[in-house]
Amino acid sequence: MHETTMQEKIRQICSSASLTKDRKIKELQTLEQEARAIQRAATESPMAEDDGWQNDLRLIEKALLDLGAGERETGAATL
Repeated sequence: MHETTMQEKIRQICSSASLTKDRKIKELQTLEQEARAIQRAATESPMAEDDGWQNDLRLIEKALLDLGAGERETGAATL
């Protein structure tokens, strides 16, 4: 199976020996903010349907949970 760009970014962050756990979480949170911004733009404009943005966000959230970053709020207010 082909690895998506987001999966590769997440894997590189999570497997980096040079990053502390806190730094990995910060990097993933930055990716999460970017993914939410893209998701928000997609819902506010006539962009193509999903295109994997939802999946990217789920992958990032799972990686954050795996690192022990805790649950994030979800729902329309967090877009």
